Amino acid sequence: MQFDESFVLLFDAQFPRLFRYLDRLSGEPDLAADLAQEAFIRLYRRGTMPEQPELWLVTVALNLFRNARSTRSRRRHLLARWTDPARPAESPSGGLEEGEGSPVQAALGKLEQRDREMLLLRAEGYSYREIATALNLNESSIGTLLARAKRAFRRVYEGFHAS
Repeated sequence: MQFDESFVLLFDAQFPRLFRYLDRLSGEPDLAADLAQEAFIRLYRRGTMPEQPELWLVTVALNLFRNARSTRSRRRHLLARWTDPARPAESPSGGLEEGEGSPVQAALGKLEQRDREMLLLRAEGYSYREIATALNLNESSIGTLLARAKRAFRRVYEGFHAS
């Protein structure tokens, strides 16, 4: 099968999954669509399929998301300081604050970045091996780390309902 044909099949099969992951991670459908599309553009420009194309795409998309979030955070911080020096800086949660969006989104926003990324990758059906590779972690520790992330999520989520 030629690269173009393989690319189209991969796009049709994986774009919705990648978009859902990025949408849940960012809470911004437009950003998620842009990042998923950019990951596929980079794959197309590469011109050859990597050994594990689905994993390659999620890794590239996650890096693009981190870069976008970092750039956005720096811009907001600089703009806030320039326009109103008394205004507090944005929180490190990347924009998801308690009370924003659904309780699930708010709880995810309170988690450590790695925990949030792991839970969302797993929710999209990625294997332990794929999660480990995408997040540059040891595969044998994924089960333990996911269990801790789930407990942390439960504590935060239940804390929203207790107040």
